[in-house]
Amino acid sequence: MWSSTNTIVGLTGGMGCGKSTAAAFFAELGFRRLDADQVIREHLLPDQAIMQAISKQFGSTILDEAGQVRRARLAEVVFNDAAALAWLEELLHPLLLAHWRKIFEQSHDEAFIVEVPLLFEKGLENWFDFIICVTTDSVSQLRRLEQKGIPLELARQRLNKQLPLARKCELADFVLLNDGTTEFLREQVEALADRLLKIPTDRPAGRPHASPS
Repeated sequence: MWSSTNTIVGLTGGMGCGKSTAAAFFAELGFRRLDADQVIREHLLPDQAIMQAISKQFGSTILDEAGQVRRARLAEVVFNDAAALAWLEELLHPLLLAHWRKIFEQSHDEAFIVEVPLLFEKGLENWFDFIICVTTDSVSQLRRLEQKGIPLELARQRLNKQLPLARKCELADFVLLNDGTTEFLREQVEALADRLLKIPTDRPAGRPHASPS
């Protein structure tokens, strides 16, 4: 169990809803930003042992000439194969949680905003004092994903692997609407950030800082 003096906020939502934009606004307001995808991309996938495990599981062509994981190729493989996705998550998920746990245990009196796309899908509710869901309409969502270079078919495949956005909104403590301008989203974040920092995290309805079983 880590320090109860921290305020730890989970930020989730569907792909293309604007989680990273919202997280950046929280960071501007003094929250320490952690990004699950970034940890996997920058800390876990480059690890030699992990690269070897992935290569052994999916073949040497999953690595590029420098021996690094071809992330686009890996995504293509696992999102077309449920067993492959389950294997990869079993490999990376415990390491991601250990990375977070170490940060939280070493921190005191900090406010964290933690981006977790699959927060509810992976049963991580008990890691956070509050959970925020960023939502948008389906047209805007797919348009943003296309702008990121994700083919429409692949985007739909990934979205189908996630809990429906409406259900995530129901489960979250707070919802940010990202159908309007960036400034509109910023205004919502500013109002919510101020509110979160004023709510005691040891309230009876709060979530304990305890790792899930």
